[in-house]
Amino acid sequence: MRLTTKGRYAVTAMLDLAFHSQKKPVTLTDIATRQTISLSYLEQLFSRLRKAGMVIGVRGPGGGYKLSRAAIEINIADIIAAVDEPIDSTKCGGEGNCQDGLPCLTHNLWMGLSDQIRTYLQGISLGELLEREPITDVAKRQDHTLEQVVNMVPAHQEKLSA
Repeated sequence: MRLTTKGRYAVTAMLDLAFHSQKKPVTLTDIATRQTISLSYLEQLFSRLRKAGMVIGVRGPGGGYKLSRAAIEINIADIIAAVDEPIDSTKCGGEGNCQDGLPCLTHNLWMGLSDQIRTYLQGISLGELLEREPITDVAKRQDHTLEQVVNMVPAHQEKLSA
């Protein structure tokens, strides 16, 4: 199975959102900056996540996105599915038509692997990931980096206007 950028970025963005939306809604710009993901790409992903009922948009000043339900209730497999990313190790997309319209010699092997991966990802929630120390350490480091970037912008603008 090859998880594409779409699936990886969706999981990363949702974990960032889960970590930061505990206090207030989170803007896609902040997620894009912290995770070095294109803002336009995030907009596409969040459109799909919103349609899947995983996130809620909050309008107005202080707006952004927040999770639609508790982080413990959102598993990783559902996030990947929400952005139309298949969890499939077969070359036939699970159809069983990999060799002249029939299953190939290793079809059941790859189907079993796909099932194992899906089960593994269904068993991990955003809430569980938030409790893992390495993840909270990285999130705190990224917050610090974002604060440095934000603090540099006004200083740079003052130099330009002088």
